Amino acid sequence: MTQALLCMSHSPLLDHADPPDEVKAAVEASFEHARTFVHDFAPDLVVNFGPDHFNGFFYDLMPPFCLGYRAHGTGDYDSYAGDLDVPASRAEDLAQFVIDRGIDLAISRRMEVDHGAVQPMEILYDGDAAAKPVLPVFVNSVARPFVPMSRVRAFGRAVGEYFRAVDERVLFIGSGGLSHDPPVPQFATATDAQREFLTAGRHPTAEARAARQAGTIETARKFAAGEADIMDLNPDWDREFLAVCRSGRVEGFDRYTADEMDAVAGHSSHEVRTWVAAYSALRACGAYEVTYEFYRPIREYIAGFAVTTAILNGG
Repeated sequence: MTQALLCMSHSPLLDHADPPDEVKAAVEASFEHARTFVHDFAPDLVVNFGPDHFNGFFYDLMPPFCLGYRAHGTGDYDSYAGDLDVPASRAEDLAQFVIDRGIDLAISRRMEVDHGAVQPMEILYDGDAAAKPVLPVFVNSVARPFVPMSRVRAFGRAVGEYFRAVDERVLFIGSGGLSHDPPVPQFATATDAQREFLTAGRHPTAEARAARQAGTIETARKFAAGEADIMDLNPDWDREFLAVCRSGRVEGFDRYTADEMDAVAGHSSHEVRTWVAAYSALRACGAYEVTYEFYRPIREYIAGFAVTTAILNGG
């Protein structure tokens, strides 16, 4: 077994919200299963498909996909704020391979990654997002316009084809989702000040970041109490998406459209694009089986929260 997969939801509210003890215990049990799975697999390299929440990527230049040759955590919500262990020569080789297959991949020699990218690594490796060599892959999941899911799938397939012949143990991670609609401004309806932030809001002051994060934490509190004016979670949609993941027929992802996702699963449901890329990468390496699936709709985390693991058949 030389390739495996872990896809999981993330939430900046893990340490800032208080769901019922039973829910917290169930989530922690899913994390422990993920840790055991990754420990047993013992990857040499992690390919981390992650989103961003206007902490590292902004509308001054918003690519659909970007591969980091170097990367640094932004430290939002007290997440990892150091350098990641990125093997630059491998990143350069992967970028050329993907581009040669007709995928317009951007690259960054100074990528900044937020909690959405580093949280899985923190959970798996006791807070150390640099514990393993990692290729950080940004997949735009909040900023319209979005490429069709078929392109996300093609991108993931190209990444998987590269690693199919590599004699290393490679773990594909997809981070985000499922249904959720947190208070992230939409450019079309934003104020002038919000539009300026969405365009060039990197490196905010400590006070500005704290205020933004406090607003999200307060929205989560109200949402759990049934008082927030945001879209509800959609467990049916979540379970249908998980069924596509489980089926192994990754072309089934192509039916998901941006407008429908906004309407029925929330504006941040687009984070499942990281899952689409990761599952498509694994499928390019061979037929797979999902070995574990956890799902709970958790209002305190403003997320349909899921964790899945998968291995190649016969792995």
